[in-house]
Order: sequence, then structure tokens, then C-alpha cells
Amino acid sequence: MPRIGKYWLSLELYYAPFDTAHTWAKVEPGGIVRVGVDDFAQKQAGELRFIRLFPPGREVKQKERFGTLETAKWVGPLISPLSGKISQVNDEVLKRPKLVNEDPYGRGWMVIIAPTNLEEDLTRLIKGDQAVEWLKKDIREVAKEVVP
Repeated sequence: MPRIGKYWLSLELYYAPFDTAHTWAKVEPGGIVRVGVDDFAQKQAGELRFIRLFPPGREVKQKERFGTLETAKWVGPLISPLSGKISQVNDEVLKRPKLVNEDPYGRGWMVIIAPTNLEEDLTRLIKGDQAVEWLKKDIREVAKEVVP
């Protein structure tokens, strides 16, 4: 997992480059997709105090909200990287939002989605070198930080 500036990025995940979404998607065995926020998003947000997630059974659409993150001074949307039905919510992050700050690509995942249009939705996501360049751009433009 490379580090770009002070941010980690997994090259094995798909990322949603929609506005300031910064959510990731991991296709799991059986075709379900685990979703969370990337290291950039959690560091930009700061210490998470509260997370709201849509419940299992709720339909979500790519580029639309599936919940919210809250810090002491900020509330922001969680944007879904793909369309489908939420099949599972990570109850641990609801109880301990700081898990997202501590382990955004592991124990800090948010929801599992049963996708309805996986192949097409994946074409609008980015991965690997493309994700690295996208993150560098956001580090420069959003975080106003210098990166190589």
C-alpha cells in the first residue's frame, strides 16, 4: 500500500472519483461489495464522532448518499461508489466511529452492498495508477498540500 504524502492508498481497491466522495469499493467473493472511506477522507474529516448509515435492505445508487459522517464541527455525506442494496452495516463503526480513523481500509469499513449493475458501475470507478494520480490532484487542490 503506497503512501502519497501523508495518505495511504490501497492499489487493490476501486475508488469513487465523484466530487469529494473518497469512498472505496472492494469486490468480495460472491459478488458482494464492501464499501468504506479512504485515508484521505478520514484525515480531512478529522476525529469522527458519529456515523449514520442507511439500514440493510435500503437501495442505494451510484453517486448518491448512503449515510453521513460527523465530527465536532462538520457533517458530510457518504457517497456510494455503486448501485445496489445494502446487505450489511458495520455495527462496530456505529459504536466506535474512530475505527474509521484508525483503520479505514480494514475494520473501519461501512457497508456491504449487493450490486445491481456491478460491471457498468466499475467502469466509472478508478484503481491503481489512475487512483494515485487522482489522489495527488486532490491533495494539491483540496488539502492544499505539496506532493511529489
